[in-house]
Amino acid sequence: MASLIFITHPEVVIDPNQTITEWPLNPVGHARMERFVDLLADRNVTSVYASTERKATDGAAIVAERLGLSYATHEDLGENDRSSTGFIAPPEFWDVVREFFGRPHESIRGWERAIDAQTRIVNAVSRLLREDQTSGDTVVVSHGAVGCLLTAHLQQVEIGQESRPQHPGGGCFIVIDRETFTLTQDWRAIEDGFGD
Repeated sequence: MASLIFITHPEVVIDPNQTITEWPLNPVGHARMERFVDLLADRNVTSVYASTERKATDGAAIVAERLGLSYATHEDLGENDRSSTGFIAPPEFWDVVREFFGRPHESIRGWERAIDAQTRIVNAVSRLLREDQTSGDTVVVSHGAVGCLLTAHLQQVEIGQESRPQHPGGGCFIVIDRETFTLTQDWRAIEDGFGD
């Protein structure tokens, strides 16, 4: 049974003076991705994808290089569009995120609506699985909100009611059956590995 392994990028360099989409993984995030690739070594990973954002491509590059693969990027795997506000420092940022998930049919401060982001993401992952001609596991490195919106679709619940990644630094993953597009493993931190 081939799977899609959807990973949220781990810790990044937060630089308010740099465009958010250009933030790289920080040393902790880089090390966590390296450890996760050790867990992937026993699986038959045949393709790797990422959003076009630097933090996701950094993670995909680590996976692809260690497994002797290339990776492709897809803009529609990107985080919800927050360009209307740019960087918002915590704790205010987390208040806005709560509004984003709590009012999915509204644009919060000009952000892409959660319902629109979910449609884009589900369509992107579905298309990726349709077009990928490999037969093994597919790895997608993307973002936390993307993963939550995808999970809500897979769990068939309202946006905001889905299970969530619990690690504060990101770096969590779910496993999806490629053929049936159903969730086979709920969120786990990348250190926790795959369930039985």
